[in-house]
Amino acid sequence: MQKITVLVVALATICLVEGKYFATRCDLVAELRRQGFPEDKMRDWVCLVENESGRHTDKVGRVNKNGSRDYGLYQINDKYWCSNTSTPGKDCNVTCAQMLLDDITLASTCAKKIYKRHKFEAWYGWKNHCKGKPLPDISNC
Repeated sequence: MQKITVLVVALATICLVEGKYFATRCDLVAELRRQGFPEDKMRDWVCLVENESGRHTDKVGRVNKNGSRDYGLYQINDKYWCSNTSTPGKDCNVTCAQMLLDDITLASTCAKKIYKRHKFEAWYGWKNHCKGKPLPDISNC
């Protein structure tokens, strides 16, 4: 009976998480603009998102070497930034589940906080695929 209860709770949690996929680059750009990301860094943010989450808000990364995980569109790490409990916490005062929602407002606020402290260097997806490389073309967006 206990195994069934755990299974039901796990399935219910999965069903509550609503994710969104930004089908086109311009869809992503439009949402990032709505979230107030600066235009002069827009191509970097698009590159980061495309390389971190593939434009999926509900992506949960594999376990990192230090045992942490990354969540959502921006792949926000649970070691420092989001809490894996039902209570918001850590530096962004959010739960990791909130980083997976189709409404990216909280995730965007957290990503901006991370950027303010560490710039794009906080994200390996940006460092490995965007830094010093041609950035995505968003001229038609």
